[in-house]
Amino acid sequence: MSFMKTSFFNDRQWAIVASIFMMATSAMGPGFLTQTAVFTAKLGAAFGFAILISILIDYVVQQNIWRVVTLTQMRASDIANKALPGSGYLLAFLVILGGFFFSIGNIAGAALGLNALFGLDTKVGGVLSGALAILIFASRKASLVMDKSMIVLGLLKIILIVIVAFIVMPPVGEAVQQTFAPDQIDFAIITTIVGGTVGGYICYAGAHRLLDKGAVGPENIDEVARAATKGIIVVGIVRYILFLAFLGVIVSGASIDLASHNANPAAQAFQYAAGTFGFKLFGLVFWAAGISSTIGAAYTSVSFFTAFKKNLTPKQSNYSTITFISLALLLYVLLGATPAGLLIFVGGFNGLVLPIGLTIFVYVAACRQDMLGNYHYPKWLLILGVLTCLLTWWMGYMSFTTVFNYLTKL
Repeated sequence: MSFMKTSFFNDRQWAIVASIFMMATSAMGPGFLTQTAVFTAKLGAAFGFAILISILIDYVVQQNIWRVVTLTQMRASDIANKALPGSGYLLAFLVILGGFFFSIGNIAGAALGLNALFGLDTKVGGVLSGALAILIFASRKASLVMDKSMIVLGLLKIILIVIVAFIVMPPVGEAVQQTFAPDQIDFAIITTIVGGTVGGYICYAGAHRLLDKGAVGPENIDEVARAATKGIIVVGIVRYILFLAFLGVIVSGASIDLASHNANPAAQAFQYAAGTFGFKLFGLVFWAAGISSTIGAAYTSVSFFTAFKKNLTPKQSNYSTITFISLALLLYVLLGATPAGLLIFVGGFNGLVLPIGLTIFVYVAACRQDMLGNYHYPKWLLILGVLTCLLTWWMGYMSFTTVFNYLTKL
């Protein structure tokens, strides 16, 4: 990877690549895999519409957030506090809390992966996976190790998901038709999938990595915008391929257990698709998704600590990240929640966080040109941002029902 960095990319380009993979791997964690399996089993080909909506929302959200962070050269919580005094503390609290829940769910996902691969007890697998994430941040070159890990794990997930899709041969024609003209629409499911792929810490992961790498300022804005588009296109394609893979399993007659307390819908689908080999593939995909998303959630959540303590040194940030992961790991071991159920919950919870941060960023883009260096913000993106804000507020209200229902069943 060092050869790649010195030979093919300059520092700015390397920063953008690292940011793309930070965003992409965070958006395709074990929560998304679990949600896709569950919701495809419920809606069939019509779930493609929810995937399409999540991609469109993702595009608007990421374009606005990456642009504003790049132009202001500040973290999201600092942007919020400067634009609307006090709002940054609220945003930071919600993102950190959501990221903490996500970290527990991501460790659970990694544990499920090791259980499928080696038959390890999920608590043992969680401890081993959490320890690996901690070791990455304990490294003397933590930043470089993290970037390389995210790129390798992200590529591994993409390759394995494509393999499964080829094995099951899904009904692509029906899926495409239902994607644009679905027989049924479930807004609660759309809200949950958006929360799990765009909400909470996820939408800030790539932007904050850009900031830490120094790829900021008006001189980089066009390249940053193109990079965000490319990243979203890649993520969108992989999301849709994963949906097709699960759909191929469902239409072939597989019976996916969604009711049992310890049900693991994604594992069932992979196993049905390719037997023992498929089950092992699931384990590897889930482990890679869990580890990469644990790293992304912890890194991004800790980046919001600056709202409460300014000027954290890199060493302090790493120590804080290690503590953050350790606490999430401890609660995972003590909580005893069903991993699959927990992964559904965190998606719903983060659907509540998205509209607050997006509204602040759209306000900055529309009304605080002084914070953007008098940059001429694209009107089309601003209009889409306002419309997406309204949509996510409504979806956030719907998401409250998802979270409440989950809590009442604990």
